[in-house]
Amino acid sequence: MKVTLKDGSVKEYAQPMAVIDIARDLSDGLARVACAGEVNGEVVDLRTVVENDAEVNILTAKDEAGLAALRHTASHVMAQAVKRLYPSTKLAIGPSIADGFYYDMEFETPLTSDDFDKIEAEMKKIIKEDLKIERFTKPRAEAIEFMKEKGEPYKVELIEDLPEDAEISFYSQGEFTDLCAGPHLMSTKGVGKAFKIMSLAGAYWRGDEHNKMLTRLYATAFAKKEELEAYITMMEEAKKRDHRKLGKELGLFMMHEAGPGFPFFLPNGMVLKNTLLDYWREIHKKAGYVEVSTPIILNRKLWETSGHWDHYKNNMYTTVIDDEDYAIKPMNCPGGVLVYASEPRSYRDLPLRVGELGLVHRHEKSGQLHGLMRVRCFTQDDAHIFMTPDQIKDEIKGVVALINEVYSLFGFEYHVELSTRPEDSMGSDEDWEMATEGLRSALDEIGLPYVVNEGDGAFYGPKIDFHLVDCIGRTWQCGTIQLDFQLPQRFELEYIGADGEKHRPIMIHRVVFGSIERFIGILIEHFAGAFPTWLAPVQVRVLPISDKYMDYAKKVEAQLNEAGIRVDVDTRSEKIGYKIREARKARIPYMLVVGEKEEAEGKVSVRSRFLGDEGQKDLGEFIAAIEEEIQNKVNRKVEVTE
Repeated sequence: MKVTLKDGSVKEYAQPMAVIDIARDLSDGLARVACAGEVNGEVVDLRTVVENDAEVNILTAKDEAGLAALRHTASHVMAQAVKRLYPSTKLAIGPSIADGFYYDMEFETPLTSDDFDKIEAEMKKIIKEDLKIERFTKPRAEAIEFMKEKGEPYKVELIEDLPEDAEISFYSQGEFTDLCAGPHLMSTKGVGKAFKIMSLAGAYWRGDEHNKMLTRLYATAFAKKEELEAYITMMEEAKKRDHRKLGKELGLFMMHEAGPGFPFFLPNGMVLKNTLLDYWREIHKKAGYVEVSTPIILNRKLWETSGHWDHYKNNMYTTVIDDEDYAIKPMNCPGGVLVYASEPRSYRDLPLRVGELGLVHRHEKSGQLHGLMRVRCFTQDDAHIFMTPDQIKDEIKGVVALINEVYSLFGFEYHVELSTRPEDSMGSDEDWEMATEGLRSALDEIGLPYVVNEGDGAFYGPKIDFHLVDCIGRTWQCGTIQLDFQLPQRFELEYIGADGEKHRPIMIHRVVFGSIERFIGILIEHFAGAFPTWLAPVQVRVLPISDKYMDYAKKVEAQLNEAGIRVDVDTRSEKIGYKIREARKARIPYMLVVGEKEEAEGKVSVRSRFLGDEGQKDLGEFIAAIEEEIQNKVNRKVEVTE
């Protein structure tokens, strides 16, 4: 049996070998840190036996899938600790996730954060016990009885949903056994010491609000303590930057029980939002887009034609008008298609780039709502590009360049994923192959690195997703480019080609910000509320030393207003030190202190969020400098302090 390793070397074995044995053969050190295996591209358990020629890779915690196996094992250790401490607990599911793992459980007595230390202490005991982790299987009927005997109704329900002929796998460690597909480490000792329980929350069983509310215990684990400490530091920083907290403090937005998931933008928030939209219009005009606005509600027939009624209905709000079914739009694309179809088109009209800042509504479950990050209504900066087949690459390049321009302005790095055909899709294999290859070849030609995300495309076409990395290392999926052969066919779109014949256009769906609301939430946290001057709701605050200088303060305000600078005056009868502290707390970029000397000389004393006390300046000089900063959309780095 020939085993080809990651480096291309080949090992020969006279008999089948488990992945862990191949690791031991390569190096005892590698076997000690092995978390999982990869056989012919598929992630497998270390216990998996390789019987034929294969490509084999040993995964450690340095690999994403290897770290996931370590965390999955840690979730079992946590569940075992909970069962030791609270034996009546019923277990549901405990997967690894992007930043760690969780376990959903049903407790007789509610768990609180005060219990975390006790559970962690028991986890340390289990890890120190170095319990061997073993895998075994049972036929479905036996597996059901096995879990019934253990008093685990949620596990029974999961097994009952599996096919009759399914072979059910379990993992045991000491007295603890769990229903699980794996993969897992070889023993509990491998989890190590770098783990921590982070928080708890409520979670409906199977995500259905009609089911019982369980307790979800969130935790994380890493291979090294320094990695855990860095993660905890990042989470503490993220807590300080929480857009919900800062949104309230800075008067940007609010939520209300009158409409959960429907944000209210306050005056400062509207300035921020409109500034972003003005920028959006500016760059799209330069890039050759036209702007349209389409209705917020359209009839069922349209959504059936587009495919949304069959593929997206559960996320749509519907109503009846004049005995006819209507839906509030969850996406802008069908409206954009109707705009294209509103008049005859020629190849000379293409590419036609149609932008829309459209308000959409989506039915999100209440438990998934999260500030501006997950809402039920939002403005999407959609654009739909209608083009000929030979224009595909150039248009994709143009969109990538536009997205890069925007993200670079805000200081975001990003990485790219190519998402391919999902199971719930429409259209022919040929169309999907052509669309996917169109995106792939455009990325290759641009030279933009990307990874393939199998099966995560839209139901009507493959897509390129842009994942932003903010200043503390978190990633956010925002921009997307989707190539669509389906809607032009379903709506029978046409253009007259150079040959005088009718042809079908190809369509790109794309967003840059994505959801404006979500992008604002990301910006709040990225900048910790300390926005660049061009974006700040209030760019300058005038601070009179006392009421005697209020008239001069108002004159300064008037000149700044005339120059188009967003300004206010602190009219309170407070000491100047207090006013400065309050302005800093409000993340105002510039403070202009005015008193007797400033009034006599027609000057202002400038304090900035960037350099602190900048001394006295002529008002005209200050205005010229800040105008240039705003015009050039300068993103000045600053350490925010309270």
